[in-house]
Amino acid sequence: MKRQSYLSWDDYFMGVALLSAQRSKDPNTQVGACLVNPSKRIIGIGYNGLPTGLSDEAYPWNNEGDFLATKYPYVVHAEPNAILNSTAPLQGATLYVTLFPCHECSKLIIQSGVKEIVYIEDKYQEKASSIASKRMLTDVGILLRQMPALRVTCSKTDA
Repeated sequence: MKRQSYLSWDDYFMGVALLSAQRSKDPNTQVGACLVNPSKRIIGIGYNGLPTGLSDEAYPWNNEGDFLATKYPYVVHAEPNAILNSTAPLQGATLYVTLFPCHECSKLIIQSGVKEIVYIEDKYQEKASSIASKRMLTDVGILLRQMPALRVTCSKTDA
């Protein structure tokens, strides 16, 4: 008889997104993303961080103050990083992301052909960026699905 307590596809792919988020150097917000094709194959992953080639030590990680002294003009979000890292066409793909996408990321998601977004947190839902994002995503028919925070436990099985 097969084991009954294995991970669901949603938990598996969100687990990859959560693991990817741990690569982020951002001291305040770590976001991870995992793109999956309709055949349940991972085709891209990403996390929020500086563009390739920029030093994590040479750029600011502040989230307050003068714009140029904050992380905001420099950091690439997890979603575009996953799109740019993709190894296959994204038409019909599902994006698993730890934080609901901003309006700029949503434009890229729409253009890429993603058809579903599964996310955990929506902590900026009252912000204009999130409201605009939901409007665009809904208008083009992208399915939005929030799932509870993932809790994975490892248990020893009898061999």
